[in-house]
Amino acid sequence: MFQRPTRLEINISTLVNNYQRICLHVHPRPVMAVLKANAYGHGLVSVARALVERTSCRHIAVAYLDEALLLRKSGITVSILVLGGIIGVRVPLFIEHNISITASSVDKLKIISEHAQKMNKEALVHLKIDTGMERIGVHHYSSDLLFTTAKNAPMIQIEGVFSHFSHADSPMIEKTRHQLNSFLQALPPKQDLGMLHIANSGAVLQYPETWLDMVRVGIAMYGLSPGPDISLLNGLKPAMRWVSQIVYFKVVPKGATISYGGTWTASQQTRIVTIPVGYGDGYQRRMSGQAQVLIRGKRYPVVGSICMDQMMVDIGWDEAYNGEEVVLLGEQGKQRISVSEHARWSGTINYEIICAINNRVPRVPF
Repeated sequence: MFQRPTRLEINISTLVNNYQRICLHVHPRPVMAVLKANAYGHGLVSVARALVERTSCRHIAVAYLDEALLLRKSGITVSILVLGGIIGVRVPLFIEHNISITASSVDKLKIISEHAQKMNKEALVHLKIDTGMERIGVHHYSSDLLFTTAKNAPMIQIEGVFSHFSHADSPMIEKTRHQLNSFLQALPPKQDLGMLHIANSGAVLQYPETWLDMVRVGIAMYGLSPGPDISLLNGLKPAMRWVSQIVYFKVVPKGATISYGGTWTASQQTRIVTIPVGYGDGYQRRMSGQAQVLIRGKRYPVVGSICMDQMMVDIGWDEAYNGEEVVLLGEQGKQRISVSEHARWSGTINYEIICAINNRVPRVPF
């Protein structure tokens, strides 16, 4: 039972609809649902269960082993790929729980094989090729040994080979095409490599030639665009609504300063309400002096510095009382506060806004 008046409302039906629309868009290729960072802030387990139970989703990706283990503990039995780098001593946990491993080097592939042989159980592996991110993965121009090792390593089942675009969220199509060509040219002929996948949300929305055998979709599945110049598919909608309540109301005189440092001064007598949300919840302090919220379907400014646990809102001479709903993200009446607005007020990207909302804010799926 949640005692705080602050919560994230997650519309599961909207998420399911978004996933299904993306599936239709790339049909007949499967869509790997990217659920890292607590399903981009939407709630890892509840989102995974909904996708597995209500859609054709049979492939999930996460960033870390802990996320994959939580899904297995929660009864999720479909394929789970951990996209991030691995530590050798953790490999047995991958194998024991049938979690797919990203093999990003020859050395790591050998370690995986050694553990699999000791356990007498095949390891599920996706090979990672670096085509320009300079993150994990073997460079595309020196990947021959990785493929040879994969072919000959005992107790290794190659489920796929993948790479990641660095510019698919922008109009720089030449960079994306170069990475795609580098990836395809690195693949050895006549070797069973499982599913080839490189397309992320930006590529799914813009570049059909990149879809290959499977696509990976994160941000678009949550109804948000991967870039300011990229249009979403028709019907994709945000699934998150962040709400709280007014917990205090007061009239302040002209000249009163608000919050730490007195960064805002009342130009006239006005009404200030306090909301029990702050940067301790992931409501960015950088939005101080810019952010707005919705009360009774109308926008009001957040004034003064955003505190760790509270923030103040100027409602002028309008009425609002303790217990009334306040919308921080999402719709109220005919108005909407968007994730893109939060990103603009914070000087960051929409990904960071939703991923930064921490576990102090309960997720309420419906």
